[in-house]
Amino acid sequence: MTLSANVRAGIASASVAATLIALKGYASWTTGSAAMLGSLADTTLDLIASLVTLYSVRVAAEPADRQHRFGHGKAEAIAAFFQVVLISISAFWIAVSSVQRLLAGERPEAAGTGIIVSLIALALTLALVTYQRRVIARTGSIAISTDRMHYQSDLLLNAAVIGALALDHYAGLGGVDAIAGIAIALWLLLGAYRASQHAIDELMDKEWPEERRRAFVEVANRHPELRGIHELRTRTAGHKDFVQFHVWVDPDMTVGEAHRVMDEVEDKLRAAFPGVEILIHPDPAGHIDRDEEMLP
Repeated sequence: MTLSANVRAGIASASVAATLIALKGYASWTTGSAAMLGSLADTTLDLIASLVTLYSVRVAAEPADRQHRFGHGKAEAIAAFFQVVLISISAFWIAVSSVQRLLAGERPEAAGTGIIVSLIALALTLALVTYQRRVIARTGSIAISTDRMHYQSDLLLNAAVIGALALDHYAGLGGVDAIAGIAIALWLLLGAYRASQHAIDELMDKEWPEERRRAFVEVANRHPELRGIHELRTRTAGHKDFVQFHVWVDPDMTVGEAHRVMDEVEDKLRAAFPGVEILIHPDPAGHIDRDEEMLP
């Protein structure tokens, strides 16, 4: 069975996270670094999130069925929101641990080991996010995009760990390691907030951006036999977009003629917006349903 690009990206993400957990677990045990401990906690949650992402993209790729007539695309948004919760928990735990170490005056040991492990983690993470970027460009997956956000923050996180260990151990600047841990926690919280916005918008069926809506209407209005478009509704679920709208046509058209026009409009729209599922309802010109919202 051929694996989809999203599934392959999910497998790569989980594999990298598992490798980093082993490396950072050893480094955390040998150094006692707050920053390294925070990095280990973050990577552990990254693994959980990556496994959830892997499962969600497999579910989202399943075709529509009798129980899910619009497909399973929202599984990705649910997974993304779950990842946001994990990131927030991780950030809180790192912040508390770092503050405790700062107050206790604890300092890391065997900084060289921690720096070497962080450099390896930096290289692996950079390779992963580069691969994920290519997959996202092809599929537009929100779950992979949120997962990539984790690992993008890990690039800064690993760099911060290297800097903190070097300054604390070699430059003798006490407390830098713990302060770096607190900074990492705040960075993760900011990332969680940003990631949550996209997931919530998709779960709440937020409309397309106005510019894209207008471009869609412009293409549809090019058909000479349409008298206007109204009641336009758009939404996105995973990698799938859905649009439904009403059109005004000549009231004297036969059902067959109206059907032909709808087919021609759909063909033009699908050529301009590939992959969009379209539902058109014809109305006689001038007809307005009660409480209908008039949209361009």
